[in-house]
Amino acid sequence: MRVTLSDQDRRFITRFEDETGATARDCLVYDDEDRVVFLVVAGEMAQAVGPDGRHVQAVEEALGRTVELVEDADTPEAFVANALAPAAVQHVTISEQGDRVAYAEVPEADRGAAIGRDGRNIETARRLARRHYDLDDVQLT
Repeated sequence: MRVTLSDQDRRFITRFEDETGATARDCLVYDDEDRVVFLVVAGEMAQAVGPDGRHVQAVEEALGRTVELVEDADTPEAFVANALAPAAVQHVTISEQGDRVAYAEVPEADRGAAIGRDGRNIETARRLARRHYDLDDVQLT
């Protein structure tokens, strides 16, 4: 699936890559929350975070926004689990009965982390899953 990036998205990704040395495949900018989420190429998360989180801090300072990272994956199931981190996702099933829906099994103790304040974590997972894996929805079970 092809993702179209705005000029602002491309500028943010360039700044992220310059500061961290990691590769970002996508970013979601939430202007109303002063937050940006970067989709990091699989295997480059440690590089993106940096020692003691210094790379992420440098990006936050450069952009003047809170930065969150999601690691890409090879399968939609692994991707949904990564997108819902730090929640402990036990299992993800993709249903293709009409719509493509990912059902993520999350322990009760981690449901709050998966949903996030005002639903922002699960909404980010939904947006990224829609853009990169053509999933119509992500649901918690």
